[in-house]
Amino acid sequence: MKKTLKIIGIVLGALIGVALLAAVAVITWLSVTEYKPEPVEAVEIASNVKAPLDRGEFTVLSWNIGYCALGEESEFFMDGGKEVRPDDKSIIRKNYAGILAAIRAENPEFVLLQEADSDSRRSYSFDQTAAFRKDLGGSSAYALNYRCNFVPFPMPPIGKVSSGLLTFSDYGIREAKRISLPCPFSWPVRAANLKRCLLITRIPIDATEKELVLVNLHLEAYDDGEGKKAQTEQLLTLLSEEYRKGNYVIAGGDWNQVFPGTLETYPIHVENWLPGVLDAAEIGEWSFAYDDSVPTCRLLNQPYDPADAENTQYYVIDGFLVSPNLKISSVETLDQGFACSDHNPVLLTVALGE
Repeated sequence: MKKTLKIIGIVLGALIGVALLAAVAVITWLSVTEYKPEPVEAVEIASNVKAPLDRGEFTVLSWNIGYCALGEESEFFMDGGKEVRPDDKSIIRKNYAGILAAIRAENPEFVLLQEADSDSRRSYSFDQTAAFRKDLGGSSAYALNYRCNFVPFPMPPIGKVSSGLLTFSDYGIREAKRISLPCPFSWPVRAANLKRCLLITRIPIDATEKELVLVNLHLEAYDDGEGKKAQTEQLLTLLSEEYRKGNYVIAGGDWNQVFPGTLETYPIHVENWLPGVLDAAEIGEWSFAYDDSVPTCRLLNQPYDPADAENTQYYVIDGFLVSPNLKISSVETLDQGFACSDHNPVLLTVALGE
C-alpha cells in the first residue's frame, strides 16, 4: 500500500510540475507577444469618397454589435452565463445579416460600431470589419482595442482575439487616430486583456475650417470602477480641447456606465454585473443624448427571455455626448429585440450650430 501511495504521489507531483511549467510558459509567451499600442497612433482610412460634410443636419448611429455572437440565443460566462461562443458559426452569419439590415434601414450618415471582430476564434474567424466595409461602403477607420494570440480562460478558452472600433462616414475622413486609454489591470492579467482606446475621426465641413470630430468609444466593463473613471476623465479632457478649437464634437458608443436617471427606469435587480454611473454635473454645458424608452443593453446571464422579468436585467449604457455648438434634434434607441446583439443601436439626429 505504501509503495502504491508513493507511486501515486510521484505521478501527481509530476503532473503538477508539468502544469506549472505549462502555465509559466503560457504567461511568458503572452507577456512577450502582448499588444502594446502607442499612446497615439495614426489609423488607416479606407475611402471611396472625399466630399466634405455639406449639410446642416445629419444622423449618427452607434451600436455595440457584440462581435456578431451575442444575439438572443446567447449567454456569456462573464455575465453569469455559460457560453464562450455560439455553438455554430451560422449564428454569426445570421447576426451579421440582421445588423447590416438594421443599419441599411436607417441609412445614417455616420456609423460607430463597437466589438467588431477581424480575426477571432469567438466569432469563428469571420472578418466582420472587411464584410461591413464591403457592404456599407463610404469612408471608414478601424482601431484595435483587443488583440491577443491566445486568451487562456475560461475552459474551453476564448483563444485568439482581434477586435476593435469601426467608424463609417458617408463623407471624406480627413484624419483618423487611435488614442490609448488607461488600463486598470496589472500584469499578468493585463497581457490577455483589452487595451481600451478612442477612435477619433475628423470630417471636414464644407466652406469652413472647422471639423466634425467623431469619437467612437467602448469604455472599461469588468473593472472595479476606477478604470471607467480614469478613462472618462481622459475622454472629457480631449473633447474639451476639440471644442475650444471651434470644432463640432460627438462622442458615442458603449460607456459601460448608465446615463443619468436611467436606474429609476431600469433598476439593478440582477447583480451579476454592475455598471458605473455617468454624472451630468461633470459635463458642464455639454449634453448627454440617450433614450431610455427602450433599454440599450441586456445582461448575458442567459439566452434572452423577456417574459422572465426576474432574471432579465436591462441597462441604458449606450448613447452620446454632444458639444454645445450642436443642436440635438432627436435621439432614439432602436428596438431590435436583442435579436442580433446584446445591445440595441442608438440613432442621433443633430444639426450644426453657430
